[in-house]
Amino acid sequence: MALSLSNFLYAICAASLFSLSKTETVTFNWNVTWVTANPDGMFNRRTMGINGQWPVPVVNITKGDRVLVNLYNGLGDQSTSLHFHGMFQNGTTEMDGPVGVSQCGIPPGGSFTYNFTVEQPGTYWYHSHERGQYPDGLRGPVYVHDPDSPYLGKYAKEYTLSLSDWYHDQMQDLLASFISVYNPTGAEPVPDSALMNDGQNGTFAVEPNTTYMFHIVNIGAFAGQYLWFEGHTMQIVEVDGVWTEPQDAEMIYVTAAQRYSVLVTTKNQTSQNFAIVGSMDQDLFDTVPATLNPNVTNWLQYNPTTDLTPATIIDTFNPYDDFYLVPYDREPLWEDPSQIIEMTMGMNNLGDGANYAFINDVTYVRPKVPTLYSVLSSPANMTMDPTIYGVNTNAFVLGHNQVVEIILNNNDPGKHPFHLHGHTFQAIVRSDDDAGFYTTPENATTGVDIPVIPMKRDTFMVRPNGHYVIRFRSDNPGVWLFHCHIEWHVNSGLLATIIEAPLQLQQQKQQPNASIPASHWQVCHDTNTPTEGNAAGNTVNWLDLTGANVSVRPLPAGFEAKGIVALVFSAVSAVMGMGVIAWYGSLPIGAKKSGM
Repeated sequence: MALSLSNFLYAICAASLFSLSKTETVTFNWNVTWVTANPDGMFNRRTMGINGQWPVPVVNITKGDRVLVNLYNGLGDQSTSLHFHGMFQNGTTEMDGPVGVSQCGIPPGGSFTYNFTVEQPGTYWYHSHERGQYPDGLRGPVYVHDPDSPYLGKYAKEYTLSLSDWYHDQMQDLLASFISVYNPTGAEPVPDSALMNDGQNGTFAVEPNTTYMFHIVNIGAFAGQYLWFEGHTMQIVEVDGVWTEPQDAEMIYVTAAQRYSVLVTTKNQTSQNFAIVGSMDQDLFDTVPATLNPNVTNWLQYNPTTDLTPATIIDTFNPYDDFYLVPYDREPLWEDPSQIIEMTMGMNNLGDGANYAFINDVTYVRPKVPTLYSVLSSPANMTMDPTIYGVNTNAFVLGHNQVVEIILNNNDPGKHPFHLHGHTFQAIVRSDDDAGFYTTPENATTGVDIPVIPMKRDTFMVRPNGHYVIRFRSDNPGVWLFHCHIEWHVNSGLLATIIEAPLQLQQQKQQPNASIPASHWQVCHDTNTPTEGNAAGNTVNWLDLTGANVSVRPLPAGFEAKGIVALVFSAVSAVMGMGVIAWYGSLPIGAKKSGM
């Protein structure tokens, strides 16, 4: 009953707030605290809630609203932050949320204000952007209503539908075992359950012959999910805040951090209720525990007095390929890029034996000075030099208002959903699995099919051992991350820093009412985080990175993951053997003889 009520409240909240036709300042006073939750009915665990509640609030606002979040960290034992995923933060890069990038961490007992105006409609979400934190519960959906939506009047009611994976253990414990010499292959922890609207077995009340808008968001840490409505066809109309031309789909694949809005029209009957099924992509898991149920089910409830029909078990998944969606505005392919950034990602071990993620052979390490503050404090003649932002930030500096192309080569047998902060991008190439590195059209032996009107979104999956190519315009001065949105890979270093139009950013932040707010400086003071200088905090010689945070040293030449595995198990076996010998030697003489 509680889960069905949750879905009902999601719809009521959306409907009531949509009735507000004028824009306004929407204020949220949030205290992040620990609560106890058991959403899969299998395990009570400590969970991050807001104002003593979990699930955390669903945010419904209107395009043009000013959002004011007064955040207090009541956790007591961890710092935190908030990122409003997909929001451009145009003119407010300091509100973006990643710790070490655009702000300092908010310590226990600290307060921080996020203040920005939303000029984008569609489906988004918010989550902590502090180390490995949001899967502990600090994440929730956001929907921005559009008074000018091309689909107004085409549906009767809106529902929010979130998908996520769920872990019984806390993230800090899981991270300690993940990035470890005892896990040299980098096998990610497998979730314990799948959730829908932060629960299971919920219902969405529907009427016959009626069209509904479902706002879908994957707020999970790891698993992409296949999603389908049994007996019903979805019509995709939005992805990642971009309205699309309507596209029918029987099934969609929603990576971590992606969003969709779909229209679903009900049948002319009330005799049967139909399952809505989310199924975690088990291809992502190194091993699949025999006890794992990868599926989560809710229902379109036509008749509350009729049984909820069990979902049909399937073993073949054929989702619609989002690459072929067409934006509603039909914006054509942008011109040839002024700057091309080629990135090759992969996984490897470092000298501590643990497995890390790399872009261009660099694994991300948070700098001593948040990168935004390095930009703002740097002399104008150094600002465009990526060196000052540190070796391990993977910094790429962009000019202003240029077309930028990112070529991402995946030198790894896994799927990776990459997200660009501050922008949507045009997706112009995506290869099949095992296609290898991208070959530019002038050097290609076969044709490269680039769409005339490319799909646009902010999170896009690169396929195993494949590649993709995206384009965006550098018209939003700021410091933005480009990273895989599998949280395990974020923490193992699969990030790059995009420093966009830094000279214009300096000028922007010198304008009245555009400076960094006092609460932002205060949390840096409270955490003893420097706010001036290069990545090492050096304000004298900006090219001197002595003392900067850097990655673990590389492995000695010739070591490989399989060698580390053999070494670890040999060492463990040796320790166990010595223990047995010590135990046997400590036995009384008679006991030794009687045991022979």
